Amino acid sequence: MRLRHETIGSIFELAYLTLAANLLLIIGAAPVLAVALTTDTARSWPLLALVAPLAAPGLCGVFAVFAGYSTERSTAVFATFARAWRSSLRRALRLGAAAVALLVVLGVDARAAWGRPVGAVAIPILVTGMVLVVAAALLGLAALAERPEARLRDVARASLYLGIRYWPLSLLSLTVLALLLTLLTVRPAIALGLAAAPLLYVVWANSRFALRAALEPQGEPAHDVS
Repeated sequence: MRLRHETIGSIFELAYLTLAANLLLIIGAAPVLAVALTTDTARSWPLLALVAPLAAPGLCGVFAVFAGYSTERSTAVFATFARAWRSSLRRALRLGAAAVALLVVLGVDARAAWGRPVGAVAIPILVTGMVLVVAAALLGLAALAERPEARLRDVARASLYLGIRYWPLSLLSLTVLALLLTLLTVRPAIALGLAAAPLLYVVWANSRFALRAALEPQGEPAHDVS
């Protein structure tokens, strides 16, 4: 009977965590979602790129919620999110802005090379660069969620290194993220109401595994992986 009660309690905790994390993600990424869901992104991508960094602190907050539950079984979702959002705000915005700027530059270059002889060489390199930028950004946000005081330069350097070193995990995270974006396009209610938190948990778990040595309490995130 005790085991049954504990199991039922865990189910309710996970359900609460999922719904609360989805709600906080919607709040944290409201400007991005508003543009993505109400405009034709093929035409409004400059505006989407402009507001995209605003979602970075919200992702840090959601990742912090996952970390708190995984390590301490904490269900203080809203307090954890708010604390992580505030503490990571400046660095997360800068990281998000840098990542989006790089993606725009690489994407524009890839579009310019499309259909030209140089494209056969340039496009694969540019696409690989875009993949690395997204992978490193996800790792960086996961790191800032737990170490918001870390220097952004060190976080970016460590994230790029670990994203390449653990490329299978990076590839899995990007696949899951692409699945979430696809679901958001075709079934936004399901994506935001149910699927976002479980899928982002997979992304966070992959990132946390790659960052495990850098995030040990006795070491600084960046200096452990120089």
